[in-house]
Amino acid sequence: MPDVQSQKDLRNVYIDKVGISDIVYPIVVLDRENSYQSTVGKINMYVDLPEDFRGTHMSRFVEVLNNHKGKMTIQNMEKILDDMREHLKSVTAHFEVEFDYFVMRKAPVSKIESYTPYKAKFICEKNDNFDFILEVIVPIQTLCPCSKEISERGAHNQRAKADVSVRMRHIVWIEDLIDVAESSASTPLFTLLKREDEKYVTENAYDNPKFVEDVVRDISLKLEDDDRVVWYNVKVTSYESIHTHNAYACHEKWKDLKK
Repeated sequence: MPDVQSQKDLRNVYIDKVGISDIVYPIVVLDRENSYQSTVGKINMYVDLPEDFRGTHMSRFVEVLNNHKGKMTIQNMEKILDDMREHLKSVTAHFEVEFDYFVMRKAPVSKIESYTPYKAKFICEKNDNFDFILEVIVPIQTLCPCSKEISERGAHNQRAKADVSVRMRHIVWIEDLIDVAESSASTPLFTLLKREDEKYVTENAYDNPKFVEDVVRDISLKLEDDDRVVWYNVKVTSYESIHTHNAYACHEKWKDLKK
């Protein structure tokens, strides 16, 4: 059969990324407590396309994915990218996978256990060098310091999310970033709480008011002190309960590794 994708193209337009997006696939990721965790990933796979090729072979992306049997770890991400470059005859390969990640958490007073879901993402690229970013989205709560200061009764509080991304020189676990984000919030969120837990969480948030700026700075300082992290990006969004808008703050930094 004719190889239409490999036909010469005379329009002289180089394409930066071409491939497949939003493929849903069963995957296995590393788990700090249990070694491995099975979940479902939403995956994007792209390569660059030289100006003289008409198209790429889309089926080969899935073939590469099948060859690795859904195993997604920091250790084998580079191998997946190398296989993409080889099979698709490209210089640069890109791989992104977003997935739900579950951690067993204990309620603060009753100690009853339940799974808390988080969103995690691997963002990888390989040409001459390998680049890997771990991103974790952590649901948290913020309580407004200003509202607490000026109100006679209570203070407005709401769900928020901390979106934490890192580049690393040694492994940083998903759970590590979850711990950093939750410990920087007014209070963590839980899936299952008994009445005594609800009392504790409510009062803990009131005793620990945070602006989004406070959360971003506290997370950043913890990452600054982590020698495994070489770059970080922290974004916090608070879904304001008394405003029609959200509150947002962001900080990004390459660390000075000479320190």
